[in-house]
Amino acid sequence: MNRAGNHFLFNKTRLAPTPSGFLHLGNIYSFVITVALARSSGAKVLLRIDDADRERTNKVFVQDIFDTLSYLDIPFDEGPLTIPEYETIYSQVHRMDTYYKALHQLRDAGKLFACTCTRTQVVHGPDSVYPGTCRHKNIPFDAPNVSWRIIEDETELEVKGVDGSITKAQLPANMRNFIVRKKDGFPAYQLTSLLDDIHFGIDLVVRGEDLWASTLAQLYLASLLGSNTFSNTSFYHHPLISGADGNKLSKSEGATSVHYLRDHDDAAGIYTLLAHTLNISGSASGWTDLARLIYNSDYLPGISGLDL
Repeated sequence: MNRAGNHFLFNKTRLAPTPSGFLHLGNIYSFVITVALARSSGAKVLLRIDDADRERTNKVFVQDIFDTLSYLDIPFDEGPLTIPEYETIYSQVHRMDTYYKALHQLRDAGKLFACTCTRTQVVHGPDSVYPGTCRHKNIPFDAPNVSWRIIEDETELEVKGVDGSITKAQLPANMRNFIVRKKDGFPAYQLTSLLDDIHFGIDLVVRGEDLWASTLAQLYLASLLGSNTFSNTSFYHHPLISGADGNKLSKSEGATSVHYLRDHDDAAGIYTLLAHTLNISGSASGWTDLARLIYNSDYLPGISGLDL
């Protein structure tokens, strides 16, 4: 990260959708913020499809990512344009060796323990916080149907903001002993996201404020793996967009999915709908118009001087 006048310059950021459902307005909102920050700070944009969860990955949803980005004319500079290109070059399956190497590094360094607890057991615990049930059981790592969890400590982590600010925090209670390898043997999100950001040279991460705990988990993992690269990454956690019921938007085939909206409106109509969903007045014919509406509305705290 470098500074040019009053602005910070970055090398690369990413759009990182998961192909487990149709993209919705919340995804587009995050994409627009990401691309606007990238264009304003000189960063390139990578399209990275997070498909390490093989059970939930579906080609229909992969194609929806391409179709949606094309329909809404959301630009990116690196990444796949078609399913064959995604499958042969960019899928996370091609980086599995890197993930497993990191898992073995953590295991051999004594930073992990094996766990047989189910999701239901954890969810039904106090505040859904994992109580460390298996931490001292010495369950073999190669035992069947076990996940691998981090042995955490009270390390103080530093999160760099896009404005150069530093926020200090520790892992929250619900992220202690987080999972890095699932019971199916596949690496978990916190590990794959971290290693992919390192692999692709990402130095600007834009994500929803609900992923603050994930940012801390990944910074903690980076410290265990000795990655100074990721510890120097800057982050922006944007406010979430809510549906009519007041809850965070999620993937669905309903009226908030772009898959549905593409059959009923043009790109300008979808962008204008998104602005109105954010309670921002005005119309938008494209992503740059929407970005200006969002930024000019002071909807995003801690960001100023947008230059598209």
